[in-house]
Amino acid sequence: MSDFEPILDEPFFIEGVMWRRCVAWVVDAVLIGLLVWVLWWILVMVGVVTLGLGFALMPVLALVPFAYNMLSLLGSATATPGQAMLGLTVRRDEDLGPPTALQALISTLGYYVTLATSGLLLLVALFTTRHRTLHDLVSGLVVVRTRAMRALTASQGGWNMPAGTPTR
Repeated sequence: MSDFEPILDEPFFIEGVMWRRCVAWVVDAVLIGLLVWVLWWILVMVGVVTLGLGFALMPVLALVPFAYNMLSLLGSATATPGQAMLGLTVRRDEDLGPPTALQALISTLGYYVTLATSGLLLLVALFTTRHRTLHDLVSGLVVVRTRAMRALTASQGGWNMPAGTPTR
């Protein structure tokens, strides 16, 4: 059990996370679709210019969704762009730190395995504490509200601020 267990169970951290995750999924799906579409046209142009040799790069498009999710978790927002837009962040369950590269890899792999098996396993989030999905549980991650993380950081103080100092 982590030191943050009682804090994470407070509604402020997890209130509205389920519906925000669902909307974020739609936003991310649209963004991934647009990204794949743009890259497809670029690869078509490369293929035409190289008289067909560039078409061998088309299988790279299959890696775009995986890279999108994994690199987003490792970015500064520690969330996909859709999650960040909806005020969510992905954190380690044990200490609320940013995900490690291994956790991001496990989470992303688990997410796509879940989707490949009909996606019904995502319904596990309806029955777990803090609405964690299977890939969250396996990777040791939790999705919380960004606003709550900011409030927690402000109440504990940062490396250059004493506790209780208001942040902007």
